[in-house]
Amino acid sequence: MSPAAAHTDIAVVGAGILGVLTAREILARAPGTSVTLLDRDLIGSGATRRSAGLHFPRGASATTRELAAESQRFYADLHAARPDLPIHPLEMTVLAPLASEPALREAYLPEAKLRPVEELPPQVPALPAGYGLWEGDGCQYADVQGLAQQLAADLRPAVAFREGVAVTALEPGPDEVRLTLSGGAALTAGHVVLAPGPWLAEPAWAALLAPLGARVKKIVALHVDVAPAPGDRAIVFHDEDAFLLPFHHRGHWLFSYTCQEWDVDPATVHPEVRAGHLDEARALLRRYAPDLAAACASGRVFCDAYGPRGTALVEALAGGRIVFAGAAGGSGYRLAPALAARAADLIPALPRPRKATT
Repeated sequence: MSPAAAHTDIAVVGAGILGVLTAREILARAPGTSVTLLDRDLIGSGATRRSAGLHFPRGASATTRELAAESQRFYADLHAARPDLPIHPLEMTVLAPLASEPALREAYLPEAKLRPVEELPPQVPALPAGYGLWEGDGCQYADVQGLAQQLAADLRPAVAFREGVAVTALEPGPDEVRLTLSGGAALTAGHVVLAPGPWLAEPAWAALLAPLGARVKKIVALHVDVAPAPGDRAIVFHDEDAFLLPFHHRGHWLFSYTCQEWDVDPATVHPEVRAGHLDEARALLRRYAPDLAAACASGRVFCDAYGPRGTALVEALAGGRIVFAGAAGGSGYRLAPALAARAADLIPALPRPRKATT
């Protein structure tokens, strides 16, 4: 006999920054909704824990720029309303070939107010021939795990949290979705929002998500053992899709570069930085900041899901009873507020248009 199931109006599976903001968005629109937030681990313990947390106002496509602009407004309002949260405004310098300026103007939002400058950041002793510098507004970074945990603490009076509880099966029906949970418990929900990060291949939803065409790629960032000065800026290497981030709250720099290892499994990704990662990242960093390259000896390794055209996905599945949100390609924090809002848009019982949630 199947176990008796508790019921919730909406179950959110995945308690990273996207799952937490989705629960927050749902309650902002409909405060009386019963919401259950489930995660196989603790809040913010997956890709969120390893996130660099850098937000800058740009997007490689019109859709991503729209998502970035919406998220930019959300975070600005949130920081103004809650200065206690670990969101840190930051100045930004973009480094790129002069020939890339038209592409920069297209990629960066008007809010960035991108403008050419001549003064080099202290970390970059010289520019390669034919390169230029631009500075821009609207950049910030966050301790993303800390932010997710603080926002979750705010939600606890209204949200049922089930940490350390895995969803082992999803059975959508005409009126509800049945979730089988680790330990044999069961939960029914009117709707389910799936925000699993890179865990796309979990048996409970692998077949459901396969038609979306999302893939999982390794993400590597090196820790640069040099303390940033108070006025140091984020440095974005536009053409290389890499950046240097002064991690003031941790007392060192972080260098994120594009690692091209695809179709990896988060359950088997080794968390240590390997020699090949160090070699790739140092080779790139030596072109621009050789002193920092010499201080790279450690870092963080994980993975994230990417949409098939490099664009994040928010899709209604199983006749609309299940909504998938994610595949943000390493920009989960940057795009999470907008993705949460679009996931809520696909739940018919919730009101539209979107309302401010700060």
